[in-house]
Amino acid sequence: MSKTVLLTAGGTGGHLFPAQALASELDRRGWIVELATDERADRYGTAFPARKVHIIASETIRGRNPISLARTGLNLFLGTLQARAVIKSLKPSVVAGFGGYPTFPPMYAARLTGTPSILHEANGVMGRANKMLAKGVTAIATSIPLENLPSDLAAKQVETGNPVRDAVLEAAGQPYAAPVEGGEFNLLVFGGSQGARFFSDLLPPAMELMPNEVRSRLTVVQQCRAEDLERVKSAYDTSGIKAECASFFKDMPSRIAQSHLVICRSGASSVSELSVLGRPSLLVPLPGAIDQDQAANAKVLEAAGGAWPIRQADLDPARLADEITRLMNAPDLLARAAENANSVARPDAVKRLADLVEQVADNQGERP
Repeated sequence: MSKTVLLTAGGTGGHLFPAQALASELDRRGWIVELATDERADRYGTAFPARKVHIIASETIRGRNPISLARTGLNLFLGTLQARAVIKSLKPSVVAGFGGYPTFPPMYAARLTGTPSILHEANGVMGRANKMLAKGVTAIATSIPLENLPSDLAAKQVETGNPVRDAVLEAAGQPYAAPVEGGEFNLLVFGGSQGARFFSDLLPPAMELMPNEVRSRLTVVQQCRAEDLERVKSAYDTSGIKAECASFFKDMPSRIAQSHLVICRSGASSVSELSVLGRPSLLVPLPGAIDQDQAANAKVLEAAGGAWPIRQADLDPARLADEITRLMNAPDLLARAAENANSVARPDAVKRLADLVEQVADNQGERP
């Protein structure tokens, strides 16, 4: 008889993609997979390998306004009731959460119903929602060891790595082809849900500052917000740069594999995919985060020699133009960085996490 797992993740790619990877692996192992998330995940729902997607009420804590806090509390309470009903009906062997406030109601409902649960922390620093849930879970799966955890949480920690999607693993076989002198240079730029506007404002003026002989070599693929697409594409056309701009690329793993250099934020999924695919990158951690999780993620690739992190406050068009030009003229450096990035890859992370799910299920909620 097939076992059932309820996965839960926030509605962004950074949370959903590792969940999607685990769903595919568990499906291959004969598990029944269902997903609990919020309404933002609708655009991913058709691709997510789940028997059913449950949209659960949720809310992020924003500020200390009493009315806002009351609304957040009410939505989380309603979401917990919804999730509890789903768990009572589904009777999953395990509930596995991947971070973000939409995971709070299902993970808390798992605790209320005594259902074994696993919390996956993709970043180098545990997120706020995960911190609130950690004490009530059976095991905590991590991408890298988390430091300064209380002893009761450290005992639950299992390092699995951060799962990447099947499409990433399929593209990972492509070796890095260093740019040739005077030849085309493929630059990929993406910012995730919170970074595309910054790059849309930064890249076009940076390109304007480059010498014509450098600019003529560039082929740019850039993710932009829908409202920025026209102005960014127009700016590239004016500069004579070959560019393809879109608000979402379904084939992003293939795009990364085809690039000579990637410019992006340093979310956990981005860093994991860059390492598995083995591609050099300029990383710009999202500023203002309470725990500076993206800065911690970027340090992993920087320490390996696979990326060059730059604080957003230190990056202007002139600095970016210099950095891109420098790297375009250093193919050996790029090739070494690609190899170094790949040296810290964990392509087996999804199998390790699936093994943990099965161990928790077999032990009926006891720490494996």
